[in-house]
Amino acid sequence: MLSDYAPIAALLILSVVMSFVILFMSRLFGPFRPTRRKVAPYESGMEPYGPAIRRIPVKFYRVAVLFILFDIEVVFFLPWAAIFRDLGLYGLATMGVFFFVLLVGFAYEWKVGGLEWE
Repeated sequence: MLSDYAPIAALLILSVVMSFVILFMSRLFGPFRPTRRKVAPYESGMEPYGPAIRRIPVKFYRVAVLFILFDIEVVFFLPWAAIFRDLGLYGLATMGVFFFVLLVGFAYEWKVGGLEWE
């Protein structure tokens, strides 16, 4: 049974070894001339000021995660719709529960203001 996973293990080992070989070869043969200006921190062409660790609003991240979450959940409707007649009442009830959970999550995000853009 464990021998069934041998090709996956071989591919994983080969990819890790190849990535290290490529990194080593690029460091060995590639140009590497660090100067003070090249290794300095860079931020939009301006000298950085203030601490590097700042509080960043997570509004954009939150909206992106919500989009991905609801988008992936909606994708589950397509396979269900393709075999809807074969599933019968059980399939309808199961998708009803799934849709209800999706709707509750959407209503919660709407209520707490997660979908508002300021």
